[in-house]
Amino acid sequence: MIINGPNLNLLGKREPEIYGSLTFEAFFSELKEKYPSVSLEYFQSNIEGEIIDKLHEVGFSIDGIILNAGAYTHTSIGIGDAIKGISTPVVEVHISNTFGREAFRHQSYISPNAKGVILGFGMASYGLAIQSFL
Repeated sequence: MIINGPNLNLLGKREPEIYGSLTFEAFFSELKEKYPSVSLEYFQSNIEGEIIDKLHEVGFSIDGIILNAGAYTHTSIGIGDAIKGISTPVVEVHISNTFGREAFRHQSYISPNAKGVILGFGMASYGLAIQSFL
């Protein structure tokens, strides 16, 4: 399952110089075509509690979670704790290289509890995360 956090519903419109011009829905269709043997699901929310609820819902019954928590990466102890509390491995993903951006983006509450972290490879970061589960 891919879980995207706040403002990632604006992909294709928001800061295309950083995030590109492709919507996530269009990209998700491409991912499903590229990995036909993988059952992929997608969830996006701008609400921290909904992301935590989704992690709790699927975090004991699926093989892997790819999480781009967006800005919540740097602020949400609750999402970090939710990942610690589930058994499904989580790969933290970011489209941009967060270490090449503002200093507050250098801190992650997700990373200490994640199986791994992939960042800075644009939308390809999601495919790399899928490959980590295969």
